[in-house]
Amino acid sequence: MTTGAASTDQPVSLAEAPMRQARNSAAFWTAIGRSRGHEVIRRRGFLAVDGDERAGLRVLIQEPDLDPGELAELSELVRWAAGQVYVEDPFSSTDLNHLGMRNWQMPIMLRLPGPVAEPALDVVRVRRPEDLQTAERVVIEGFELDGFEPYRPGELFPTALIEQPGVDVFIASIDGETAGACVSVLDDGVGSHYWVATSSAFRSRGVGRAVMLGALAHLADLPATLTASQLGRPLYESLGYTVATPSTWWASLVAEA
Repeated sequence: MTTGAASTDQPVSLAEAPMRQARNSAAFWTAIGRSRGHEVIRRRGFLAVDGDERAGLRVLIQEPDLDPGELAELSELVRWAAGQVYVEDPFSSTDLNHLGMRNWQMPIMLRLPGPVAEPALDVVRVRRPEDLQTAERVVIEGFELDGFEPYRPGELFPTALIEQPGVDVFIASIDGETAGACVSVLDDGVGSHYWVATSSAFRSRGVGRAVMLGALAHLADLPATLTASQLGRPLYESLGYTVATPSTWWASLVAEA
């Protein structure tokens, strides 16, 4: 069951998209942290989920104006992180060059409420633990999440994840085999999507489009945001998304073996 705040009569503008994406990402990673049993750290300017060596540290910047104390605390979290670090800054306003991390940008996109076409493939909302594990494998493969290899069932997607308010996982199938997956999050009247992945065995067969359409169906009357890769951007534009602004991502440098 998808929960979250009901839709409001006020439309979301492109200028509001970064803040809306920031809040939705925080809701998503709070759900991830809770379901994994990891520490969730909330501050005015950022939210952090401090995981183990395999899961790493995830930081979501929540305001464009971190104060010196917040920046110092964030910096210490990064320096002492057990694993890979990712920091997502939808405002592109926080300079983390002093931490020696690499950075890049991806567009935040906004879709206003509107009709959603029927997917050409079978798309279902995950209810069973075995289907959640299948989605987990697709996402690990599709996003090359090497930190979760060798595979441990339920580590990326614990069963408790689909019990978190506002969080749904969808899978698309071809001839009875799971071909794609994504996570949908509804928070404060705005939806968003994460980890839209296609299995390598089913690439170029419309899987990404199908799983997105299936996940968008229950959000058709609401605005939706997402952060797109360059490869994913054309798909999202074809589904009615518009680029709002670039989001800056930071990642720790992976030490060579």
